[in-house]
Amino acid sequence: MSVPLTSPNIIIALDGPAGSGKSTTARRVAEALGYVYIDTGAMYRAITLAALREERSITNSDLLPIVKEYQLQLTISPDGQRTILGREDVTEEIRSPEVTKLVSAVSALPSVREAMSKRQREMGKNGGVVMDGRDIGTVVFPEAELKIFLIASLEERAKRRLAELKDSSVSLEEMCKQISERDKQDTERLVSPLRKADDAVEIDTSALSIDAQTERILALARERIAAKRG
Repeated sequence: MSVPLTSPNIIIALDGPAGSGKSTTARRVAEALGYVYIDTGAMYRAITLAALREERSITNSDLLPIVKEYQLQLTISPDGQRTILGREDVTEEIRSPEVTKLVSAVSALPSVREAMSKRQREMGKNGGVVMDGRDIGTVVFPEAELKIFLIASLEERAKRRLAELKDSSVSLEEMCKQISERDKQDTERLVSPLRKADDAVEIDTSALSIDAQTERILALARERIAAKRG
């Protein structure tokens, strides 16, 4: 059941490591509430793609011009969120293995992080959004009315990523290694590391279906919306 459009808008922040189910769940929660879904990871991936195309080194000085000059938009379509870099739809290309390999390093740079966080705050300042990422509840919107931190076992997350890639050349063992390395980079970076906000609700999705975790978050969201309504 959707919440009426007259209900007060809140900000819902979904954080968690790679493969924990953030994007799919966030998209479904947003749809059920009539909210806007914002995939912040797509923004960092788009900057990474631009850096690869221009053969830039992964440094603050080399990527600062890209962050400043490239027009980056997230648009809503019948097929979900689309990522537009300049005038080009790069929604599929930003999911390439080449981008995935470098996106953690790019997103750890202060110049990139600061610029993207500023854009994300602007996009969600009026509420009515479900935003997923690594630092939404801790850095971008620490005042969010509902913060969720999704987790899942390493093996389960690797299986999910393999199902998304549909690439039989990558073994489960190799994918586990890649995700483990990504976790290390995300949690140990100096700028906006991945961590659970003190007031976030942790949900282990290892044994949950997408429907089950979506309903759990929707129940929490409706509680927060009712509380804001007073």
